[in-house]
Amino acid sequence: MRLSHGSSALSATFDDPNLVSVGGLAPVVALAQHCRLGELVVEKLTRKATGGVNAQLKVPGLVAGMVAGADSIDDMDLLRHGGMERLFAGIRAPSTLGTFLRCFTFGHVRQLDSVAASFLTGLAASTPLLAGAEQVAFLDLDDTIRQTHGYAKQGVGYGYNKTKGLNALLATVSTPLAAPVIAASRLRKGSVNSARGAAALLREALTTARGCGAGGPQGDGLIIMRADSAYYTHDVVDAARRGGAHFSITARMTATVKAAIGSITEDTWTAIRYPQAIWDEEGQCWISDAEVAEVTFTAFTGRRKADHVTARLIVRRVKRLNPDHVPAGQGELFAAHRYHAVFTDSPQPMLEAEATHRQHAIVEQVIADLKRGPLAHLPSGKFAANSAWLVLAAIAFNLTRAAGALASTFHAKATTATIRAQLIAVPARLARSARRLCLHLPRDWPWQTAWTQLFHATCGPPAAA
Repeated sequence: MRLSHGSSALSATFDDPNLVSVGGLAPVVALAQHCRLGELVVEKLTRKATGGVNAQLKVPGLVAGMVAGADSIDDMDLLRHGGMERLFAGIRAPSTLGTFLRCFTFGHVRQLDSVAASFLTGLAASTPLLAGAEQVAFLDLDDTIRQTHGYAKQGVGYGYNKTKGLNALLATVSTPLAAPVIAASRLRKGSVNSARGAAALLREALTTARGCGAGGPQGDGLIIMRADSAYYTHDVVDAARRGGAHFSITARMTATVKAAIGSITEDTWTAIRYPQAIWDEEGQCWISDAEVAEVTFTAFTGRRKADHVTARLIVRRVKRLNPDHVPAGQGELFAAHRYHAVFTDSPQPMLEAEATHRQHAIVEQVIADLKRGPLAHLPSGKFAANSAWLVLAAIAFNLTRAAGALASTFHAKATTATIRAQLIAVPARLARSARRLCLHLPRDWPWQTAWTQLFHATCGPPAAA
């Protein structure tokens, strides 16, 4: 491809007051209004007189900026160009939005958590966001370190991966038919233990998931909570069971777990072959076959007897390619194979339960999406402001996911970056006819059908009763 005319024959002028660069933001903001985002802010968020007024405009404004691609306060200027003030009302300057965030306290962040939970419930009721949740739903728990630089940010510390930053704990909900959405989030100091506060967050996430239809109206659907070994604690397991969910957690290789693995007889192993090879972190290689067995196991025996939990220990083993590299203390049992154990009370058959647990990695897609978007930065030096930023990022993520679900089956599972590039960042020119605004979009836009379906679902006439 090349310029149709020489570069000397090309000129550029920023002078059109009717152009907007994010025409797809109109149906997305309409969806947020339909699901009462502004009203929820008024109902649940108490505002300070100084800097906190008009929260019902500032919260949706911050969310809209994140949907459009903003990953810092200064990027909120993306909402102030061309015809944006004709298309939207209540747009605020980045400095005003920054002052608003700095007014947040811990209590305000918890109120914003309540807004996020209720908003997700509204999205799930209005869109096919969590299709099939009444039958099977998965709740995944994981955390990540958001790296920071300098010394000005409150709560910064060195986390489990030796990276300096702040720790974001997330709980996502997904189904076999629907991509994950964020049911709960919490920002923590960087040096925190991964499992700290996880049980409380899990309880909140389960309540929100049930509000979105998980488990069905009678509570007879299947909800499985999945997590890695960092959450192999009694509190997390107990929170899942009390919330009516099954648990599936990677077990740590403790002495009791090793003894249980050693009790598995050779004739009980079932060979499996993965449809696609998977990457093994310990062996740093791709593997395509393994063996699976299970044994009854009682966990947390170091606690009082009432806290002991008896369930299934599903063990997957793969051949060790280099028997010389056996971790200290593993013994002869682990010389030929490497073992991965899952502690679960899932009612699924063994092979299905093992495959279901491996799909826990889907939460990494959510983390990657956030880090490529609003969590590219934590913009403030104040911890509460950054905590509010994380909750707003979760709201924006869920709103973008809901817009994709309305647009097409492809966009229902597409990444945030794909939805933004194909449905949100669509240039448009504003025109007025018969007292109505009209968006003129590019001809032959490759995703015109999906965009039109989203627009009609959010901005079209109401459906017939």
